[in-house]
Amino acid sequence: MKKLSMDELGRVSADEFKEVQKLPLVVVLDNVRSMHNVGSVFRTADAFLIEQIILCGYTPQPPHRDIHKTALGATETVAWEYAADTLTAVNDLKSRGYQVLAVEQTSQSTLLSAVEWEGKQPLAVVLGNEVDGVDQAVIDACHGAIEIPQAGTKHSLNISVAAGIVLYELFAKA
Repeated sequence: MKKLSMDELGRVSADEFKEVQKLPLVVVLDNVRSMHNVGSVFRTADAFLIEQIILCGYTPQPPHRDIHKTALGATETVAWEYAADTLTAVNDLKSRGYQVLAVEQTSQSTLLSAVEWEGKQPLAVVLGNEVDGVDQAVIDACHGAIEIPQAGTKHSLNISVAAGIVLYELFAKA
């Protein structure tokens, strides 16, 4: 077994990436405070051809060296926008036909493995603050919630890890 070189991986250029068909999947970051988490979500979104990231509230925005350090250039390839208010961003997505799901543990959340999505219907997932999660008013505005099953003593994951799990699972279903 030989590790593949960058040339052998056949990666597209940043310009080519912008022309590639993306999944109709938007990631909404609800008041995420860590620049490293934001950068990691950008990098993961690039890996799985995510349509867009919406940075809400006090979520840090590119350009910033701490975001860039983790994103490794993905802030230049993944489309993004800023919205001052997460609830407004969610309602806008809904008005444009997106099904919006919070990534949160709720009384009615659906296990991630049970989510049915084939990559055709526009979908948005909302990931919340590192301490408080997705704001309750935002959860109330969503069509539902996705829960990542956990069996240990902790009942939360780092947002960048949660984003990686959710985006990979949705990418695999598409």
